[in-house]
Amino acid sequence: MPRPASLLAVLTPDEQAKFLPAPALAEVRALAPEFRLLDPTGLTPADFARELAAADPEVVLACWRTPSLPEKLPPRLRYVCYLTGGVRKLVTRGQLERGLLLTNWGSSISRTVAECALFHTLACLRLAPRWTLMIHRDGGWRDGWEQNHSLFGRRVGIHGFGQVARAFLQLIHPFGCAVSIAAPDVTDAVAAQLGVRAVTLDALFADNDVIVELAPLNPVTRGIVTERHFRLIRPGGVFVNVGRAGVTNEAALLRVAREGKILVGLDVFVDEPLPVDSGFRGLPNVSITPHIAGPTLDRYVDATAHALRNLRAYTAGQPLEAVITPAMYDAMT
Repeated sequence: MPRPASLLAVLTPDEQAKFLPAPALAEVRALAPEFRLLDPTGLTPADFARELAAADPEVVLACWRTPSLPEKLPPRLRYVCYLTGGVRKLVTRGQLERGLLLTNWGSSISRTVAECALFHTLACLRLAPRWTLMIHRDGGWRDGWEQNHSLFGRRVGIHGFGQVARAFLQLIHPFGCAVSIAAPDVTDAVAAQLGVRAVTLDALFADNDVIVELAPLNPVTRGIVTERHFRLIRPGGVFVNVGRAGVTNEAALLRVAREGKILVGLDVFVDEPLPVDSGFRGLPNVSITPHIAGPTLDRYVDATAHALRNLRAYTAGQPLEAVITPAMYDAMT
């Protein structure tokens, strides 16, 4: 079986502990006769470029803290296996066009992000932020409990239809929801196959009890969800965003949320960490988590297993999963 001549793993000690514990690290080491583990902590772009040139690997295993690849790549470099998600800070489109093979974690962590979307959906419907404040801060109990709602049989709209949206659709299947989707790749024919409705963005916000924001952030989608859309949500409706904050007009969302007519669940924000004086803090109709949708620590193994499958496939000359093409690069956050 052919093997890559050289493999360079670029991970901090913390990333190694999360993604490459001893058994996985041993498996990666065995894939190439030349193996090196490089800690990028403190490396300048120039330092990293020199280290990369000196190693001249055929394969790079990269992670969050891996510096951007230099424009001029080492002669032997053919494949970058990225353990995590967004690749724009790691490689350029031109490098992909010139033949660099790149994969990321694909759908391996989608279910955990979808799980967080479901968590916020249920927290909003069940008024969890309100009860938390009422019980812990105000000494109250169940005033207004009749306003609780269930997810069963609700109308759910999903903006975007990437891997997380697909996983979310599977998660809510047992709830018997009527689902509609606003996404450029979901035509009426595709929607019919999925058992959902393809709708416009306006209809998504106007006609559903729950709207889940999962569209990628790119030049087309930046700021596409406006105050007008938020005001289309019916009183008691839910808006959840575990995707990208920049898809929405966040200031407009705060204005509408402060009026208290809708419920909001957020894991992502334009400014992170969320400022201490943010108006979202302390609102009884807003469920907040600090950008932790996924993967959870116990599920990093899913991304590791995915990367190992791709590395083994590359070694065997077989097709890879989650290959990033130039067109996909353009659509990614």
